[in-house]
Amino acid sequence: MQSGIGIDQTPPSERCILAGLDIRKLNRGASALPGGLPPEQSLDELAELASSAGAEVVGMALQTREKPSPATLLGIGKVRELQAWAAEAHCDFVLIDRDLTPSQHRNLEREIGCPVLDRTQLILDIFAKHARSKTGRLQVELAQLEYLLPRLAGRGSEMSRLGGGIGTRGPGETKLEHDRRKIRGRIVKLRRDLRRVRATRRLQRSNRDSVPVPTVALCGYTNAGKSTLFNRLTRSRVVADARMFATLDPTIRKLRTPSGKPTLLSDTVGFIRDLPPTLIEAFAATLEEVGEAALIVHVVDITAENRDVHTSEVNGVLKKIGAAQAPQILVLNKSDLNDPEENERLVEVGRAAGWAREVVAASAKTGAGLDVLLEVVDAALAEGLYVRRQFRLPFREGAALAALYEHGKVVSRQEDAEGIEVLADVTPALADRMARFEAGVGAAADGASRSRG
Repeated sequence: MQSGIGIDQTPPSERCILAGLDIRKLNRGASALPGGLPPEQSLDELAELASSAGAEVVGMALQTREKPSPATLLGIGKVRELQAWAAEAHCDFVLIDRDLTPSQHRNLEREIGCPVLDRTQLILDIFAKHARSKTGRLQVELAQLEYLLPRLAGRGSEMSRLGGGIGTRGPGETKLEHDRRKIRGRIVKLRRDLRRVRATRRLQRSNRDSVPVPTVALCGYTNAGKSTLFNRLTRSRVVADARMFATLDPTIRKLRTPSGKPTLLSDTVGFIRDLPPTLIEAFAATLEEVGEAALIVHVVDITAENRDVHTSEVNGVLKKIGAAQAPQILVLNKSDLNDPEENERLVEVGRAAGWAREVVAASAKTGAGLDVLLEVVDAALAEGLYVRRQFRLPFREGAALAALYEHGKVVSRQEDAEGIEVLADVTPALADRMARFEAGVGAAADGASRSRG
């Protein structure tokens, strides 16, 4: 028996061919997909997704047509070409850069003679591969089952389930009906479990609100460098990978701003063009962290050729989850890979166009510009979240004084024989909790108490 030492145990990559459809009217020039991305660049993005899933891309094919084929999406000539190519290259599957209807899916698999995956299936597979927490796995499974349910027809032969009692004889329940019933039952259970997760997270957020610390959420197109930025700002070791969707589960860490006011920073799943609606719905428990944030830091890869499309897609998802109105700071990340003058130009263009509340060029890798980013975050939080109040604290109220230092920013402090007078910037919630100590309020209350006595 041979020892396994020195032998490469890595399983071979699955081989695939990518196929896309370019819809253009005659004599009207080049086209673009609904998301605004040219078909050639969309295929390049699909190749990145395939690589993230662990597949080896052996070729790409793009067909130009006036309209999709209702039966197979692509024309029959291109389908025959893919059939021959897949057989010659020993491909494991063909990947289509569109979402297929159930009938198109079945027809393409029958004609090509090997498994066919569409864009949504690939994204779901990547999410399943990277989901690590129990919640993440629940969300991915729900999205997969909701995608699978209308596509069950034609998958495997139908079998009769014959009953054994009175009233149960006959053809019984087909395997297809049985599978659909089982999947529907599983979907109901997953939704129930995820409602519990959302309730738990709402409780956690309410607990955080009771000790008022604002949350800043990082969001952006996948592979924009959010997790690297998160690690740099919080000195954490969250998985930061060049592969798409390396981060799925939300992570929250403490962030200290230049003013010293405590802040929480949240890192969540990256977005992508035409993110499947089933994923947006399934990941509601995760995306709520973005929707409930006091401030959104939108991270954009400044070197990406289609950064405008990426920015538009992220803003579209924020709108879908009800976070479009939250104050937003735009971070043009990976500035170390770009010309400094071009970085300055893009920042000025972004400010003039009103892309966000503020635009900052920075590099999560080198740390350049992050001091400016933290100052901008600090200013945005102070303007929108903090109020200045004067408090008069008796010496016995040490816990209240500690809360001001821990959850607010003490501007000045003076002591006399009767107690401590503190001027501090606090959140409205903390101001409400400390209202009885506000200068003049406590004295008036004491006076009223003595008059009643």
